Amino acid sequence: MILTAGLILLALFIGVGHLRGGVAGRAQAAKWFIPVWFVLALTNVGVGVVSAGYTVMQEAPVFLVTFAVPAAIAWWIGRRTA
Repeated sequence: MILTAGLILLALFIGVGHLRGGVAGRAQAAKWFIPVWFVLALTNVGVGVVSAGYTVMQEAPVFLVTFAVPAAIAWWIGRRTA
């Protein structure tokens, strides 16, 4: 669910970026998405550790996947449209 949320959020960022600045806006939105998504994915890890009782080591691979997939797509979009 978190991975899907990240991809939906990326689509929203790209859409707003396109509306505000065309191709250059999409590239800028993709670059802004990455740190925002890092914080949100890290928050998800915090919830997993504090509320669900997982260890940091158990949550580390989850963080890697949930952050890396949308961030890699955003990076790729930023590079393709810049």
